[in-house]
Amino acid sequence: MLFILRNDSSTLMEKIKESSASYKFLDLYGKKLALVWPDEEAEKINDDSIEMKVKTRKPYILASNEWKKEPTKVNVKDVEIGGEKIVVAAGPCAVESEEQVETVAKAVKRAGASLLRGGAFKPRTSPYSFQGLGEGGLKILRKVSDEVGLPIVTEIMDARDLPLFKQYDIDMLQIGARNAQNFTLLKEVGKFGKPVLLKRGMANTVEEWLQSAEYLLSEGNGNVVLCERGIRTFEKATRFTLDIGGMVAAKMMTHLPMCADPSHPAGKRELVHSLALASVAAGADMLIIEVHPNPEKALSDSEQQLTPESFEVLMNRIKALANALGRSA
Repeated sequence: MLFILRNDSSTLMEKIKESSASYKFLDLYGKKLALVWPDEEAEKINDDSIEMKVKTRKPYILASNEWKKEPTKVNVKDVEIGGEKIVVAAGPCAVESEEQVETVAKAVKRAGASLLRGGAFKPRTSPYSFQGLGEGGLKILRKVSDEVGLPIVTEIMDARDLPLFKQYDIDMLQIGARNAQNFTLLKEVGKFGKPVLLKRGMANTVEEWLQSAEYLLSEGNGNVVLCERGIRTFEKATRFTLDIGGMVAAKMMTHLPMCADPSHPAGKRELVHSLALASVAAGADMLIIEVHPNPEKALSDSEQQLTPESFEVLMNRIKALANALGRSA
């Protein structure tokens, strides 16, 4: 059960401790909150500091829109995600060189992208595939970001790398599909406090995805954007199945903004435009798209990365669709 508090109260703390309930106090979205469980114990606790008790059967209390009706807007520097504008993050799958990132960053910004994506640490199925440049990649992203003026979103795979993400002042941390239920990482990234892009695990239900977001929120970090990136099904015509229905359902269940990644489920660049536009039509607040100056020579995911020229065409189509939907891009 969630207690929304008027103020701090030592008497409430004493009453909770006298009960057999577990509890956690936190500040979130400008409110003082107390999570108290199980519900049968929480119902017995009363105190003048409690403004409202919110009881829900959903296991993702903080991510639920039952207590927070207004949609959350996440700010990554001066970029607002969750408002009228559809935000687009674009850049290479993996950081390969400073020249590569700079070329792409300038091209995608010119086309209308608001964020620069790029992987410094790459989770690969094979241990012999390119794993990313690591710290060198973060250094390149920071330098290009400062020069071009696009905030960075990049993946963190290991909590032990958080000092590096702090050192290079990474603007938004991505939790990838393979780490969507790495609960230790989720807790540590939640404590870190920077905005988070949380991808759905390739075998996660919508409810499991929202419970992963709950780990971040329960550490006091409300700056979370959910990202649908495709789930694994029996279908082989695409790399993954972009679950548009699941994305729409999730958007109806939570106050958090929604991102879609059309690149990974597509697996082929010829499908990226259609999946991106379908996501916008379905209500995505953000898109994250892979772009490479020479996709055929990319060190990872070469078949699904767009050229800068193709990305510019896509951005024009996104802007036209957004306009038809009463939004902007």
